[in-house]
Amino acid sequence: MINERLSWEKFGKIIGPRKDISWMQSHVSSLGVLQIAPFFYELYITGRDIKNRSRIGKIGLTLSPNPFVTTPSALPVLDLGELGTFDESGTSYPCLVKNGSRIFMYYTGWTPTVKTPFQNHVGLAEKVGNKFKRVSRAPILDRTNEEPFCTGSVFVMKESDYWSMWYTSFTKWEEDARGKICHFYNIKYARSLDGIDWVRNNQVCIDYSTQNEFAICRPSVIFLNNVYHMLFCYRGESYKLGYAYSKDGVTDWIRDDKALKISLSDSGFDSEEMCYPTVFKNHDFLYLAYSGNNFGNSGIGLARLRLKN
Repeated sequence: MINERLSWEKFGKIIGPRKDISWMQSHVSSLGVLQIAPFFYELYITGRDIKNRSRIGKIGLTLSPNPFVTTPSALPVLDLGELGTFDESGTSYPCLVKNGSRIFMYYTGWTPTVKTPFQNHVGLAEKVGNKFKRVSRAPILDRTNEEPFCTGSVFVMKESDYWSMWYTSFTKWEEDARGKICHFYNIKYARSLDGIDWVRNNQVCIDYSTQNEFAICRPSVIFLNNVYHMLFCYRGESYKLGYAYSKDGVTDWIRDDKALKISLSDSGFDSEEMCYPTVFKNHDFLYLAYSGNNFGNSGIGLARLRLKN
């Protein structure tokens, strides 16, 4: 486990929707982090416009005894895709990875459909100046016979000889008794030699733990003390944060949600829901950024955990 004795210290909400910024009118959620200086990070966050279309923009985060953020970018750094492409109606769930002098952004593209409400697929963009340019206009994870539905939020880690990806995989769509079409997804693993072409073996890492769960997503992985630690979110009625750990990062994940020791606040932006976690290390602390009530409509919060000496 990350820490068996201590709980997370919450700093509260650090950013919420902004009516004065077109790309983040109603929601701010799912973010990726890029370290720029010892205590300064760029946060790439997902916002929604007045038509409920998601885009990825940027804010700055300074870590201090009381962390604070800068004004969000006026324009998104990754806009909607071309009409007819997999991300024509949304870019979201960014994950930033340094590859030498290059910076990759893995993201989820979104488009509405007919019988099912939407389709999600994973895209890849590369930093060029202050924006990101798509490496491909098509998804980088194709559908397969074993995975014929959607792929969603991912976390990518560049390891010594290969790249690891933990990704959201849709397992089915199902119509419930009320006639509502519901999605089901869990978290799987893929591997790559270059971060672009991926090999998948339908390897499940985090699966449903009860009959009420139907959505497990937004993995965020950190390697500490020769152990892989994953934070994610899961839901039946509403999202909660989950935790698992593994020695190899692939086949032996042990889920232990209670070990996370972070809970809903009594009131405020995260009193009903916590979701879409991103965890990163800075000196002696782990930092956790997460979305609050109503899928981030209430804002993004930050917490930290002191690591054992």
